[in-house]
Amino acid sequence: MSKRGEFITFVSTLRATSQFITDKQRLGILKQAVQKYGLVTEDAEEILKTFGFLTDERMNYFEILTLSISDILNLPESTVKSKVEEIHRKLYEDSVRAGNRPRTDGRTQDQWRTILNKARDTLIDPQKRLQHINMFENEDWIDDFPVDMVYIQAGDFQMGSSNNNAPDNEKPEHTIYLDAFYMDMYEVNNAAFKKFIDQNPDWGKDQIRNEYHDGKYLQSWQGNNFPNGEDFHPVTFVSWYAAMAYAKWISKRLPTEAEWEKAARGGLNSKRFPWGNNRNPSKANYGNYVKGTTPVGSYSPNEYGLYDVSGNVWEWCLDKYSPNFYTGSPDRNPISGGSIGHIADNFTDVNTRRVLRGGARSSKADYIRVTHRGSGNPVGTSDNVGFRCVMSVTDS
Repeated sequence: MSKRGEFITFVSTLRATSQFITDKQRLGILKQAVQKYGLVTEDAEEILKTFGFLTDERMNYFEILTLSISDILNLPESTVKSKVEEIHRKLYEDSVRAGNRPRTDGRTQDQWRTILNKARDTLIDPQKRLQHINMFENEDWIDDFPVDMVYIQAGDFQMGSSNNNAPDNEKPEHTIYLDAFYMDMYEVNNAAFKKFIDQNPDWGKDQIRNEYHDGKYLQSWQGNNFPNGEDFHPVTFVSWYAAMAYAKWISKRLPTEAEWEKAARGGLNSKRFPWGNNRNPSKANYGNYVKGTTPVGSYSPNEYGLYDVSGNVWEWCLDKYSPNFYTGSPDRNPISGGSIGHIADNFTDVNTRRVLRGGARSSKADYIRVTHRGSGNPVGTSDNVGFRCVMSVTDS
């Protein structure tokens, strides 16, 4: 028998015991394949794949905990955590009661409980959960869920402020109904924006048309390269026009002002900030407590799993800024300045001020409130302004 045949026999024998190996075990087997059986690593990897071996790192943790993405799609983070914990606890206790009884999948009960713990720890953490989904982004079980986005379910919410001390442009507080939509979990970062301008050179730093910026477009970049080490910092010095162009390129759009506020609230009506009513510099990058922007996702998410909706950078919205818009706002899918489709299709013709939301790293606490309304000229760029995108559910 050839050395390759001997290795296949070895793997076949191992596979009869269990389909699952740890990543450390996989590396050990590959080392044996090279040193003992004289194979190249790629050939040994293919043989392991043929026999259907799975490492812990390739396990579907949703499946391990008998969940699907749709099971938790509509839930706030606190509910996701309690649901995952509840299922984990039941499965873990079942395994303990099983004693040393062997499992049909070839794992020991101890191995199974280790995997259950990894699944729980991954799925209760929004960032780890997203990374886990991304790892399987080309596989059928993803159910066409747009990765890096959070689902915001349809329904009513209270928009604006009833606080007597709030500026007039935040009044009156009013009930709004919004259709469901997806929103980017993070603000668009430098690395993502560079991919856009690399593929769309007309929007590059030195090629962008003068009427689409104020002369400071991508000012912190060297040519079409962002500052070293700031891949995951939010892109700044980007005009509304450039944000719209990026969103269109990636088959998304900017959020309406109402979508932004509903998402930022995270289900907490009548609260000043995404986390509650009290100022807290540990919850967001604002007030110059930190010098400069921070990588997206550096602070805890709100209850919808969205990061940096307050602070870090102001975020462009789709709407025309109208200080008195709330006094006559439609109560269903409101937007100022035209329809979503018309604005998206004709954004280069826009010349009116656009809404900015969320405050920035240098903003006072009053400006990072979820109801605070700012605005900017669509050509305007600043080291305090960036954006994130949304997608209508019907567009997905």
